[in-house]
Amino acid sequence: MEKLVLPPISRFTGTLRPPGSKSIANRALPLAAVARGTTVLENLPDGEDVTLMRQALAKIGIPIASTSSGDVKVEGQGEGLKAPNGDVSLFLGNSGTATRILTALLCAGDGIFRIDGIPRMRERPIGDLVDALKPLSGNTRIEYGDKDGFPPLTIHARGLAGGLTRIRGDLSSQFTTGLILTLPLCRGDSEVGVEGKLVSAPYVDLTLKVMRDFNATVEREAFKRFRIQNPSGYQSPGTFVIEPDASSASYFLAAAAIAGGPITVSGIGRDSAQGEAGFARMLELMGAKVEYGSDRITVHGSGALRGIDADMDLMSDTGMTLAMTALFAQGKTTIRNVGNWRLKETDRLKAMATELRKVGAMVEEGPDWISIEPPQKLFPAEIDTYEDHRMAMCFSLVSLGGIPITIRDPGCVRKTYPGYFDDFRKLAGA
Repeated sequence: MEKLVLPPISRFTGTLRPPGSKSIANRALPLAAVARGTTVLENLPDGEDVTLMRQALAKIGIPIASTSSGDVKVEGQGEGLKAPNGDVSLFLGNSGTATRILTALLCAGDGIFRIDGIPRMRERPIGDLVDALKPLSGNTRIEYGDKDGFPPLTIHARGLAGGLTRIRGDLSSQFTTGLILTLPLCRGDSEVGVEGKLVSAPYVDLTLKVMRDFNATVEREAFKRFRIQNPSGYQSPGTFVIEPDASSASYFLAAAAIAGGPITVSGIGRDSAQGEAGFARMLELMGAKVEYGSDRITVHGSGALRGIDADMDLMSDTGMTLAMTALFAQGKTTIRNVGNWRLKETDRLKAMATELRKVGAMVEEGPDWISIEPPQKLFPAEIDTYEDHRMAMCFSLVSLGGIPITIRDPGCVRKTYPGYFDDFRKLAGA
């Protein structure tokens, strides 16, 4: 489908359990592959990013099978990943998570691994991660296939010796995640130092939690130093349950704040390990009523949202949802510390500013911030999504403003949430 027209929506209510978190799944899958023992992954999402990770591991030779109950069983190798017949090529689309994590983990394996993706992935930097892997590398080396600092890559893996390395913290938390995931696979004691402020730090906390679930503990000093002594690899937990995706939940919670709701998202609660679950607090600040349970969040609209000034560093993906909610608030909303949007599936700061102006918003854009003033009346528009799943999902909320909205390339949501528009229409009563 080239375009999807969403009609004006006046009500939005119900209960929903979003698909499993891509961020958790793309950490748990490769750890299950290198762990000792068999792991059953429950609630593994079927979005494109996770499918690409799963296909890459299968191509490397990891036995992965679906069970009769719909779970996924992974036979762990108990060691670093090995290239079949010594040489394997892996296509990772536009999955930054899969590309950064596998680039690091494959260095701890053996053989030649060739990593590539779509043209946009070739524009997304990886040089800082590659440079940080070199001090740990022993005889492993990485070559660029085209432009230095960017995919495609060829990894000549001979395991990681360990040692001391450093990484910039202000580019992407995925670089730090990739590095610390390799530490239990190094042959000796290792340490990663972070230079400057670590962006999206909750994603690194999430990484450490998944590692603990696979019986590997890394010592952390704030977000400045990560250290492991006497590394012994990973051990399967037996069964690993993937929590529903908090970023995907944000669209439905925001819709409730805008249209009245109530909406209840199940499977995510006050104790969620995902930083993006904190988005509900932003809706509270804007005037919505939020109820928290141990495994649910419910939002009621108040009928009078107000603009806020929000630092979204700890939950940057849901900053896009906040930008859409701003269209329905009184006054200006400013979203700060989201410079890493520019390194995502598209330059999200530029894309958001462009598309928000189409519906009538007054928008200012800076290097790492965006401010939105809602119009007196929203305009129907045709929204370009830039092959970015989050652009498609967040702009669906404009239909709650009493106007139709057209989403171009709605199928791009397959990256993380193939059934998004079906679920959206069900809760809208459409």
